[in-house]
Amino acid sequence: MHVATLEPPAQTMSPVTQRYAKCIETSKRIRWDIDRDVIRGREFDFAKKFMPDGLSKINEIAFLRPAEARFLSQVQGRTYANMFALVERYIGAKTLDLGKGYALGDQVALEALVRFADEEIKHQMLFRRLERMAAAGMPQGYAFLPNPDDVAGVVLSKSTWAVLALTLDIELFSQAHYRSSIEPDANLSELWKDVFLFHWKEESQHAIMDEIEWRREDARVSAAERDNSVTDLIELVAAVDGICLMQAKADADYFIASAGRAIAAGEATAIHDVMRRAYRWQYVVSGAQEARFGDVLKALATPAQMERIGAALGPIVADVAG
Repeated sequence: MHVATLEPPAQTMSPVTQRYAKCIETSKRIRWDIDRDVIRGREFDFAKKFMPDGLSKINEIAFLRPAEARFLSQVQGRTYANMFALVERYIGAKTLDLGKGYALGDQVALEALVRFADEEIKHQMLFRRLERMAAAGMPQGYAFLPNPDDVAGVVLSKSTWAVLALTLDIELFSQAHYRSSIEPDANLSELWKDVFLFHWKEESQHAIMDEIEWRREDARVSAAERDNSVTDLIELVAAVDGICLMQAKADADYFIASAGRAIAAGEATAIHDVMRRAYRWQYVVSGAQEARFGDVLKALATPAQMERIGAALGPIVADVAG
């Protein structure tokens, strides 16, 4: 007796469909729940840092007292969670849009992308929850300035090629941050650290799908469309950098106003300087320098286009280097 199936047996799947099937398998295996697995009835431990020194650059501010350095790491950590909630608004919307391309075709790819979007919505819920928990234990006056819907509207107005490039960059630096700085630091709030452990688990699969879809889009566009998309990508990076500069100033001002002592003018300047460079490192430079991102970008862009991207990043990289 032959049983009808919607999809061919695994051995007849295309290589791309097989990669999507693997993402589905992993998604099912690592699936986690916000309350059951991450929060687990806990609150933030404000006696510990949130952001690790490898990302915060706080160790460059020698005059901070230990409690002040800890508080500044918590300010940065609060913004770090809010920044992911911000970008995942547009990522979820774009992923749903990509799924439409498979609606009447590859149902394995469709399921993988629907799962991707569902996980991004869950991440947004988690990060909104963290913001409320952080607000309950930190001084009043903090403000996260960019509006997620407004930012998503700007990003999604750009070409799919550029949006997928930015998205892969973000997914890869979130993983790199966890592996290199968050996971090894034993001095972080256990809850904050666990949030990014679980986030990392699902983002690993998302990056695979980002790359698949970026390469698929690149194969579809013309040379002129790709060149215009490089312009879009440069504009998106500039927009992200603008958000970094705006939020770094707001967070430095909040820290100075909440520090509990008079901050001298020279100290305030140093705090603003480090916050600016830390945010540019976290959200722009660290992703641009990820080897995997660079490899894909070089495979898709021409040498001249790579030069344009490098020239746009140059002043930001130089500022971070100090």
